Amino acid sequence: MPVHAFLFPGQGSQFVGMGRDLAAAFAPAREVFEEIDEALGEKLSKLMFFGPAEDLTLTENAQPALMAMSLAVLRVLEKEGGFSLRDKAVLVAGHSLGEYAALAAAGSFGIAQTARLLRLRGREMQRAVPAGQGGMAALLGVELDQAREICAAASVVPDEGFEAEAPARSEVIEVANDNGGGQVVISGAAGAVARAIEIAKARGVRRALPLPVSAPFHCSLMRPAADAMAEALERAEIAAPAVPVVANVSAAKVTEPSRIRASLVEQVCGTVRWRESVQAMVGMGVDSFVELGAGKVLTGLNKRIAPDAASHAAGTPDEIEALLKLL
Repeated sequence: MPVHAFLFPGQGSQFVGMGRDLAAAFAPAREVFEEIDEALGEKLSKLMFFGPAEDLTLTENAQPALMAMSLAVLRVLEKEGGFSLRDKAVLVAGHSLGEYAALAAAGSFGIAQTARLLRLRGREMQRAVPAGQGGMAALLGVELDQAREICAAASVVPDEGFEAEAPARSEVIEVANDNGGGQVVISGAAGAVARAIEIAKARGVRRALPLPVSAPFHCSLMRPAADAMAEALERAEIAAPAVPVVANVSAAKVTEPSRIRASLVEQVCGTVRWRESVQAMVGMGVDSFVELGAGKVLTGLNKRIAPDAASHAAGTPDEIEALLKLL
């Protein structure tokens, strides 16, 4: 029998129209969207279904919207297919904000609570660095150690006529996501990211391109957001998950509420260690990955990280039906 891990996507997977077919086809999905709308005091579902895209992609909207989509799919599986996560999965994991969806799926958070936490997380991450002062870039065809070397070189601000004895100035630039398959995302001060792109090209990296993001996520510039989340999570009730969660920052499973809380705070500034997380899950016996929610980004990454494992995705009524037959 296959050994399944269930996965929950992160920011970038959102699209206008997400969840609309689920809401039309399944009452349990509508209930999830309504619960999240009520928790946030606004019609997030309307934004998901009809846009506009520029509002949906705002971090404070995209994060709870993607969680809503994932949990709607899970609720349909549970209500329509007699599905139990505890019975079907040995582990769950999520990419960045997807870790919150994974925890909600495993019962550590309620859905409304998760929506409010992600709204706060998105808002505080956006506020942490003024617009235009930070950025991110994707390096393709690069290994993690190479990406770190590029960041180290790019962190040094070139001398522009300062006195020779003046100490070298530096700017923050760090590895944000180790996505596997030769894809590493870097994040930091805008000038450092621009230098990193040029250094990467000079060193023969296959592709180095800036990402259309509004802030430098998952680097130490996010410290104000981490502090805000630490305060919010300290007040939050966190239950032990029904299924262990593989945390982004450690690439190891966590089950203790205190460790979950600490991991979520560390995650704001820390690297999303997705490649290592998938490898760790394979090492724990997983041979089948199931992505729930919008798009198939994680499914694509996992096929490169763990090509011998099966990969499945469910985000539409037809895909849910196929998944129920598979499970």
